[in-house]
Amino acid sequence: MSEAPGTAVTFRCGSVALVGRPNVGKSTLLNALIGWRLSIVGPKPQTTRHRILGVRTLERGQILFLDTPGLHKGGGRAMNRELNRAARQAIGQADVIVHVIEAGRWTSEDQLVWEAVATVDRPRLLVLNKVDLKKDKKLLLPFVAEIGARHDYAGIHFVAARRKEGLQELESAILQHLPEAEAVFGADEITDRSERFLAAELVREQLMLRLSAELPYAVSVEIEQFRDEPGQRLEIEAAIWVERDGQKAIVIGAGGAQLKEIGMAARLAMQRLFERRVHLQLWVKVRENWSDDEAALRRFGYTD
Repeated sequence: MSEAPGTAVTFRCGSVALVGRPNVGKSTLLNALIGWRLSIVGPKPQTTRHRILGVRTLERGQILFLDTPGLHKGGGRAMNRELNRAARQAIGQADVIVHVIEAGRWTSEDQLVWEAVATVDRPRLLVLNKVDLKKDKKLLLPFVAEIGARHDYAGIHFVAARRKEGLQELESAILQHLPEAEAVFGADEITDRSERFLAAELVREQLMLRLSAELPYAVSVEIEQFRDEPGQRLEIEAAIWVERDGQKAIVIGAGGAQLKEIGMAARLAMQRLFERRVHLQLWVKVRENWSDDEAALRRFGYTD
């Protein structure tokens, strides 16, 4: 609904939880919506392990997107419980909930997400992502009709996050449901996450991209030193934590080749992101069963 002539445009601001089962493209969607590569992406579920804030500032409002870990079944380790807790917490706190699914698929884990979002009295939007992978999009119509009949969504949107298609319509729908409020962040701010956090994520991204088959969940990254030399370069030392000696050997590779390639790729990504030179040193350390260790999860920043 358009504003009446001569009246001020209502400014809206609020938080939007991007939720869904693992691997439906929530992080890709966040990056596309804010126009900045904030969340790392990878081929395996549970690439996103933290709730990550991405800020989108428009003339009509400011949207605070919350990228969340995928809600999932199974996996009785402390890490799995923490990932699910982070996602459920975002659902309870957000002003608007965007439930992301893969176009044409509704699994038992999608139903699990629905059951979580249905418990809160918030506007809920459904996003069918990856529609570009469907040759005949008309086949999605019965699928959408069935979902709409069984679930109470305020709107359903077709999106191809990788191609940045359908984003404007989704953005407009989100703004309509946000409360009237002043902006929380400055117009040039993108996130509340530190460069230290982003550096750790960029190292972990390379690990997930290169070793996801061998070490899909057993790796974490901890920044041990982060020194910004004014007018010179960032000096970063990072520890790559694994759970067994055999995994350490995989990360290092023959003659250290694998670790060298991981470090080179992560360093170049940091230089693009931070727009200055970076010197990166990586170490590989073993902490047995850290993903089922509450103290380790706190140390590595997975718990509040």
